[in-house]
This record gives sequence, structure tokens and C-alpha cells, in this order.
Amino acid sequence: IFEMTGFALDHDSWKTTEESRQAQKTLQNFIGEFHQKILGSCADWTDMGKGHIIDLLSSKNKIIAEVKNKFNTVSGGKLSTHYHSLDKAVMDKTSIYKGYTAYFVEIIPRNPVKYNIEFTPSDASKGQKTSPNKLIRQIDGMSFYELVTGKKNALSEIYSVLPTVLKKLEPSTNLDRSKLQTLFKIAYG
Repeated sequence: IFEMTGFALDHDSWKTTEESRQAQKTLQNFIGEFHQKILGSCADWTDMGKGHIIDLLSSKNKIIAEVKNKFNTVSGGKLSTHYHSLDKAVMDKTSIYKGYTAYFVEIIPRNPVKYNIEFTPSDASKGQKTSPNKLIRQIDGMSFYELVTGKKNALSEIYSVLPTVLKKLEPSTNLDRSKLQTLFKIAYG
């Protein structure tokens, strides 16, 4: 009702936009899985699939990761839940990942700035930030792709080849590469 009123939409127009919003949410989830599969196919990395505490594992590098497509995929209140899961995985003396470094990966960052920092989200149950721990990190997608592949521009390379791949899958696709590069620069600087 508020959307129909606020955006001056009739019921049918609202329904169309709502269906589009739901489809976009599904697509965003798919894109997160897409990144998980690409990163998990790299040498010394494993895609853990769905239903695990972690998305990616590198036993060789002693790294685990939770991958999110965008900085706002998880609401503020639930970030501490991810922190505590990662903390338990790398700190619990009975965990097979004890001593590993855990990464909370945000493929698309809030701002076009690279970061690899201690992950310290607010914990509503305690009314304060979670404790800093050098083994629990928050990292942007560009930096994580570099960490996994050893290539500084790995994410950029993937992004630049996507239009060609998508054109092969859907020949009617018409993507303006210069506008796409502008979008990439807005997201990653």
C-alpha cells in the first residue's frame, strides 16, 4: 500500500515492480554463488557448496571464507552471527579449522576502497562491537580475488570477459562495454 501510494502505482504496476524485485533478489543470490564457484575452482581452493558454515576452503593456505555478493547482503544485526560462526570455526579447540584465517568477503564493497581488516561488526546482544581478532577478517572482492589467484587484476579480468561470455549464451544481449567499465570503476575505483 505504501509503495503504491508513494510511487503513484496502480495495483498491476506495483505487482510488476514487485515481481521484478523478487527476480533481482534471486539473481543477486545466484551471482554470489557464481563468485563462490569461480573462487572455489582456483588451485588449492574448494567450493564447499551450500549448507556449510563456510563457502570456501584452502587447507594449503589455512583460510576459510564466507562470500557475499554485496556489502549489504547481510543486514547489520546478522553480521555478528557470521562473526561468531567464523570465530567458532577458527578459535574453537575442537574445530578442524582451528588456527585458520577466516574471511568475510564482500565482493562489491560499500565504497570503492580496498580493505583487508579485522571483522568487528556490532553485536546487538552485547551493545558493542565484536572483539577484534587478527584471524577473522573482512575483505573486499578485488582484494580477495587477488589473495586467491595471486593476480592483482583477477576480478577486473573476469568482469571484462563476462560480456563476451553472456553474448554467446544470449546472442540478443547488447552490452555497452564502456558503460560497463564505468560501473566497475564506480564499484572498485
